[in-house]
Order: sequence, then structure tokens, then C-alpha cells
Amino acid sequence: MTEHITSLKNPKILAWKALKDRKGRRESGCFLVEGRKMVEEALASSFPVEAVLADAERVDAFELPAGIPLVTMPAHVLAAVCDTKTPQGVAAVVRMVQSPAPGSRLVALDGVQDPGNVGTILRTADAAGFDGVLLSQQCADVFSPKVLRATMGSIFRMAIRVTDDLPGELTALRENGFSVLSSQLDGEPFYHRSPVGEKFALVIGSEGNGVTEAVKAVATHKLRLPMRGGAESLNAAVAAGIMMYELTRELPET
Repeated sequence: MTEHITSLKNPKILAWKALKDRKGRRESGCFLVEGRKMVEEALASSFPVEAVLADAERVDAFELPAGIPLVTMPAHVLAAVCDTKTPQGVAAVVRMVQSPAPGSRLVALDGVQDPGNVGTILRTADAAGFDGVLLSQQCADVFSPKVLRATMGSIFRMAIRVTDDLPGELTALRENGFSVLSSQLDGEPFYHRSPVGEKFALVIGSEGNGVTEAVKAVATHKLRLPMRGGAESLNAAVAAGIMMYELTRELPET
């Protein structure tokens, strides 16, 4: 199933260009990934791949599984679709998938707005052995190009759930036996915390305002990392990484 498109005004090209924007992604239910690694990750995942887009002059360098539509186009047309300044010659249109049950070791993002931080936290959660990520609607769009690049493919291995009621979701988890860990500057020392248990959600707040009061009210643990130097706080992704690795320190390596 191969199609060749040459016009920038082709309806499919216009629809795929719209995936650069949050509105376009929401309306279509799809997002775009770029580059060989991300396309291969998408094809190997449970996310449905709607089409693979390739530079017509470089298509022979990429092998595609049977049944996936392939759309070839000139380099300048593919460049118009892609977000990166120098496309790698291949991209994929992928349908969004959200998980109703994100697992037992979760990280919850409460208004984290920097795309790099959101993507880095997802990637670190994947590496540390977390199962899933909950995101409030105030977070950077998890399917935006900058977040996707920062995940380095981890977006396809993590259960993802975006919610407009993070306090309510965390309350339901707490009622189901989860510990809810709020990372905040006025919390108890992280390394002296009381037992957390096997099911927990680590909450990381926004870069400017931290964890919201509504989420703090749900927390079973309010924790802070030690600040032994002059810095008043840590970057959200760095703080999340330290806590995630410590919380999963006793998991077996794979």
C-alpha cells in the first residue's frame, strides 16, 4: 500500500501539518513522530500507526512491516509536515492511546509545563521501572513534538493518562491502597520517609508553583529532597529522577 504525494496543498499533507499544533492533534486523535528510531518504536508498540511518511529519494533505506500504509513525497513536502528543521527522511502518523489503568508505580505531573521536563520525566520513569504517568490538563501536551523527542521512544512503553481531575484520580488511587507522595519544599525529609508500600504515585508539581493545594490535600506523604548548598530548589525533571530511582532502588535489574 504505497501512495505518492507531491503537492503541499494535498488534503492529507494539510492534515498532517496540523499535527504540529495541540488543536490539530486533539481533533484528529493522532500525533506525528519523526526519525528512524521513533518510527521503529511506534511500529513495535501497541499504538496504531496510521501511515509512514518517507522522502521518496530515501525510502529504500527503510523497511516497513506489511499492512502499514506508506506515503512517499519529495523532501520539501516532508519538511513541511515535520517539526524538526532537518527531517531524517521518515515520519509516522500515530493514533493516540491512553490507558485506563496505568499500573502500580506511577508518576503524576501536576502542571509541569516545560516540554523538555515532561519528556525527560517520562523517559526517566521508563528507565527507573515505573509503570505509567498521570498528567493534569495543565501540563505540556505529552504528544507534542518537543515532548516526544525528549522521551526518546519511552512514550510507547509507558501507560499514559491525561486527566482534568488530578486530585480526584489521586483520591481514587489512595482509596485503592496507593500511597500518594507529594514532592514539596516544606515536606518531610525524603530519605527519612515512612514506608510507602508497593503501590504509589509520586507527584511532581509545576516549575513555578509546585504541587497544587488540592493535590497536597490528598497526599499520604509530603516529602522534600535535602538542599545542602545554596540552591533553593531543583529542576522538576532532576528532582523526579532522584526520587523515582530511589523509590525503585530495590527492584531487580533487567
